[in-house]
Amino acid sequence: MKLKSASIILLLAWSLAPLLWQLYTSFSTDQALVTPFETMANRWTLEHYRSVISANPPFFLYLINSLFVGILATLLTLIIALPAAYSLSKLSTTKSNLIRIILVGCALFPYVLLFLALLEIARALSLGNNLFALALPYTALSQPLAILLLGSAFTSIPPELDDAARVEGLTLINRFRWIYIPLLAPAIASTAILVFLFSWNEYPIALTWISETSKLTLPVAMARIAGSSIHSVPYGAYAAATVLGAIPLILLVIVFQKPIVSGLTSGAVKG
Repeated sequence: MKLKSASIILLLAWSLAPLLWQLYTSFSTDQALVTPFETMANRWTLEHYRSVISANPPFFLYLINSLFVGILATLLTLIIALPAAYSLSKLSTTKSNLIRIILVGCALFPYVLLFLALLEIARALSLGNNLFALALPYTALSQPLAILLLGSAFTSIPPELDDAARVEGLTLINRFRWIYIPLLAPAIASTAILVFLFSWNEYPIALTWISETSKLTLPVAMARIAGSSIHSVPYGAYAAATVLGAIPLILLVIVFQKPIVSGLTSGAVKG
């Protein structure tokens, strides 16, 4: 029992150490960061947060941009992936397994290799500096994993339930509204979180598609903060931006904790 408790403590320490260090750095003065064991006076400051919040454009504008792109990409992904996953669950076992193998390959394919092709498409279609357009490649890149997760969830629905709904005269749209979406809410929530996190953290595409400062997403804006000086790295400001950027994700996980855990563990045990 003691070994189990010690293992849990070590795991928590390993997981929380980067966040705690960033939190410490964001409140520490530059002098305290340079000589952490020597200076005790004037160790703590809010100046890093003031500099980030009072920046021009405001730092919260980048949060709004990332939220907009992430939410839009998540909604578009679910709108496309839900019908596709339903169709996948209705195929024969041979066809379904073949398509799943293809989807796994697409999900594991390093999307960075598509970087130049996506950039040329953006240039040809004038998609640069458009947050709505930025959500499109995120939607496409998220489809394989979303279809796989939702397809597995659809297979857990008894076929008799679908047959009964057809007998009652429910259309496909009504079956999705009244049966599938309520039953698959945990799986949909976990899939939505994964898609949102990918869109929130994505950097290479956002870096090249968006050049206007007011339309930057959070990862690109934070990279600019880290490289804002050629003489020194603004560790405090970068840490403060990291903490502020992590707050929406922490709140999101706290609010949707139960459906996320339920969705990720659904189908793991069959009784």
